[in-house]
Amino acid sequence: MKVYLDNAASTPLDREVYNAMTPYLLDQYGTPSTHHGYGRDAKAAVEISRVGIAKLLNASPEEIIFTSGATEADNIAILSAVNCALIDHIITTPFEHQAVLQSLNALQRKHDIRISYIRHDERGNLDLNHLEYLLRTNTRNFVSVMHANNEIGNLNDIETIGRLCEKYKALFHTDAAQTVGKYTHDLANLNVNFLAASAHKFHGPKGIGFLYCRKGTRHISGLNGQGTENVPGIVGISKALAIACEEMEAQHIKIQGLKNRMITQLSELLPTVTFNGNSGIAAKSISSILNVNLPHTNMNRSFAQYLDEHQIAASGGQGAPSHVLKALGIANNAESIRFSFSKFNTIQEIDHVAEVIASVYQTVAA
Repeated sequence: MKVYLDNAASTPLDREVYNAMTPYLLDQYGTPSTHHGYGRDAKAAVEISRVGIAKLLNASPEEIIFTSGATEADNIAILSAVNCALIDHIITTPFEHQAVLQSLNALQRKHDIRISYIRHDERGNLDLNHLEYLLRTNTRNFVSVMHANNEIGNLNDIETIGRLCEKYKALFHTDAAQTVGKYTHDLANLNVNFLAASAHKFHGPKGIGFLYCRKGTRHISGLNGQGTENVPGIVGISKALAIACEEMEAQHIKIQGLKNRMITQLSELLPTVTFNGNSGIAAKSISSILNVNLPHTNMNRSFAQYLDEHQIAASGGQGAPSHVLKALGIANNAESIRFSFSKFNTIQEIDHVAEVIASVYQTVAA
């Protein structure tokens, strides 16, 4: 049985999204910036999609900026804060996506910018009292904290963080790539200046995302000169988000059920198994991610390789520990595997994966 449990990396394209995109790949191929009928049709599709996304997020259409994905959106947000708002102090966490951390490190080398990291506990829970201290004792602050971690699934309290940023007049950016389409985002009432998303995290196409930039927050363009919009991608991300929001409650229940079943199965089969971060705690983690620290074996290959041999796609378990696991104090993540779920997974798949994992330990014990 082939099983795909790497949905935090990329989800399968929804058939309805594919159908919505197809006309703009085959027939309606005009460039939006041109002034003939083909171009006007393409421009209309882009703007209708922008309005649709804005409505779903309770934002204004002009606050939605289409990008190639969350990485570009994160980069634009960070560069905008430094170049437009003259930020000289950045507050973040060691758990952020490399799109954020590498951008911040590059800016620190190029500009006279200080970076502070919010304190956290052994599970990755952020100390928001420390965040407030950093905000109170510095000026011209920019805060970048992701909504849900892409490796351990920890959910951060962006509502409280937003209120603290508002209190101390700091700019706030959140990478919401793992939560857009899975959790409600009321951007008119959430104090966030920038929010980044990618379509392929919620069954849309790869190569398209958006940056929400709150009205009144200055931003730079990601490109010099006028580029050609990815019209099929823009139509696709709008359709994918509409489907995700319509199905949100039902799919959350389903996916949390799959995750709970995996936790139960593994805990019963392997009493010494543990779950990294808050990924094993439903109230504190995103439903789609479970990061498992499996007991060590004497296999001559990684667990990820073993799973791949059994046609099971998961993430982790090879090479040096990731920066996220290092920040948690996990020195060796050779047996740490991230399983991530979507609406297309089934109970039968979860049971099969648990059985495959158990068979390793049965063989070792024999």
